[in-house]
Amino acid sequence: MQRRNFVKLGGAAAALQFLPSIGFSQQGEVFRIGSLTPITGAGSPYGPGMQQAIRLAVDEVNAAGGAGGRKLELFTEDDQTKPDAAVLAAKKLIEVNKVQAVLGTWASGVTLAVMPLTDAAGIIQMNVSGAPAISTLDTKDLVWRFQATNDRFGAAFAEICAKRGFKRPATMAFNNASGLGNVEGFTKVWEKRGGKVAAHVTYEPSRPSYRSELQKILAAKPDVIVMGSYLPDTTIILREWFQSGADTKWIIPGWAANPDLVKALGAEVCEGIISVDTVSNEKSASYAQFDAAFTKATGKAASTNIYAAMAYDMVISLALAMEAAGPKATVEQINAKMRDVSNAPGTAVFTFAEGKAQLAKKAKVNYEGASSKLDFDKAGDVTPDFGVFIIEKGQLVRRDVVSITM
Repeated sequence: MQRRNFVKLGGAAAALQFLPSIGFSQQGEVFRIGSLTPITGAGSPYGPGMQQAIRLAVDEVNAAGGAGGRKLELFTEDDQTKPDAAVLAAKKLIEVNKVQAVLGTWASGVTLAVMPLTDAAGIIQMNVSGAPAISTLDTKDLVWRFQATNDRFGAAFAEICAKRGFKRPATMAFNNASGLGNVEGFTKVWEKRGGKVAAHVTYEPSRPSYRSELQKILAAKPDVIVMGSYLPDTTIILREWFQSGADTKWIIPGWAANPDLVKALGAEVCEGIISVDTVSNEKSASYAQFDAAFTKATGKAASTNIYAAMAYDMVISLALAMEAAGPKATVEQINAKMRDVSNAPGTAVFTFAEGKAQLAKKAKVNYEGASSKLDFDKAGDVTPDFGVFIIEKGQLVRRDVVSITM
């Protein structure tokens, strides 16, 4: 070995000995997982719970003897809900911690920023982001999405509009991949049904007022406005809409129409708003087990953080793929087993231990996740069900669940 390389490796080893989990790796072969969730920033209401869910699943897999002959080793970083911060954190996970999978990115901009790094390193990336572009840019099939895509949200909005009898929808979207994905998905499905969209308005972020955009869209006299928005801009838009006195219904994604919106605007302004979010696989044994573990660990029910069950499923499905791939499998070989252990046909299993036992019998398994049935399509995306929540007297009340096919 050249002296230069020896010095480089020696320096890396010296740095790693101060990391809290490295002692475990020295005891045997491990599979290293990087948790990259939004502990701070706009995603902070969800990131800590996602990180806790990943930790619970890692502990569950290790308690069952590991996967594919290896224990899991977890490293955690905060992506700050910012692409530039996420890139630095991902570099640290990949280059210093030598992780073989990066799990838990939340914002689409963060996932899109991190994907070139994970792709280049040839490692697995798992996220809960919505931007449709994630599917098309995943040219190596190394990216797995556990949340509905934004265009699937749009398709759900169209289904809800039809069920509730709206005739003249209009759309407003934040000018980014997520916001545009919502309303473009809606428009595509709505027009395919034979409907017409009364008006489209795209707006720029971080504006103090959206009165001119509101005037433009209200001039088309829509009976409902379908949004692709985030909480800060939604708060301003709805305040100005209420001040205008217009009588229009709203369909808004759940990450923008939530208890924080009611807290900011009050119950009167929010009354009747339709909030749409995916719902977990609530009747499954996997959800019951996860809910009990999450509640014990955090003091909060799993239903308080829709992304936590998705983060938990990331580890369980990855571990089952490791088990199916067998000892000493490469990341590529493990990745190739993801659909095999999650999609039908196969014996339905609801925990890692159940799946491991079935795989030991050479059975084909179908992991029914806590977050959804977890059937990945050719792009690595899933299609959860959607909950329809109406804000009534300041409370989000679920009134319906809709399913879509893509």
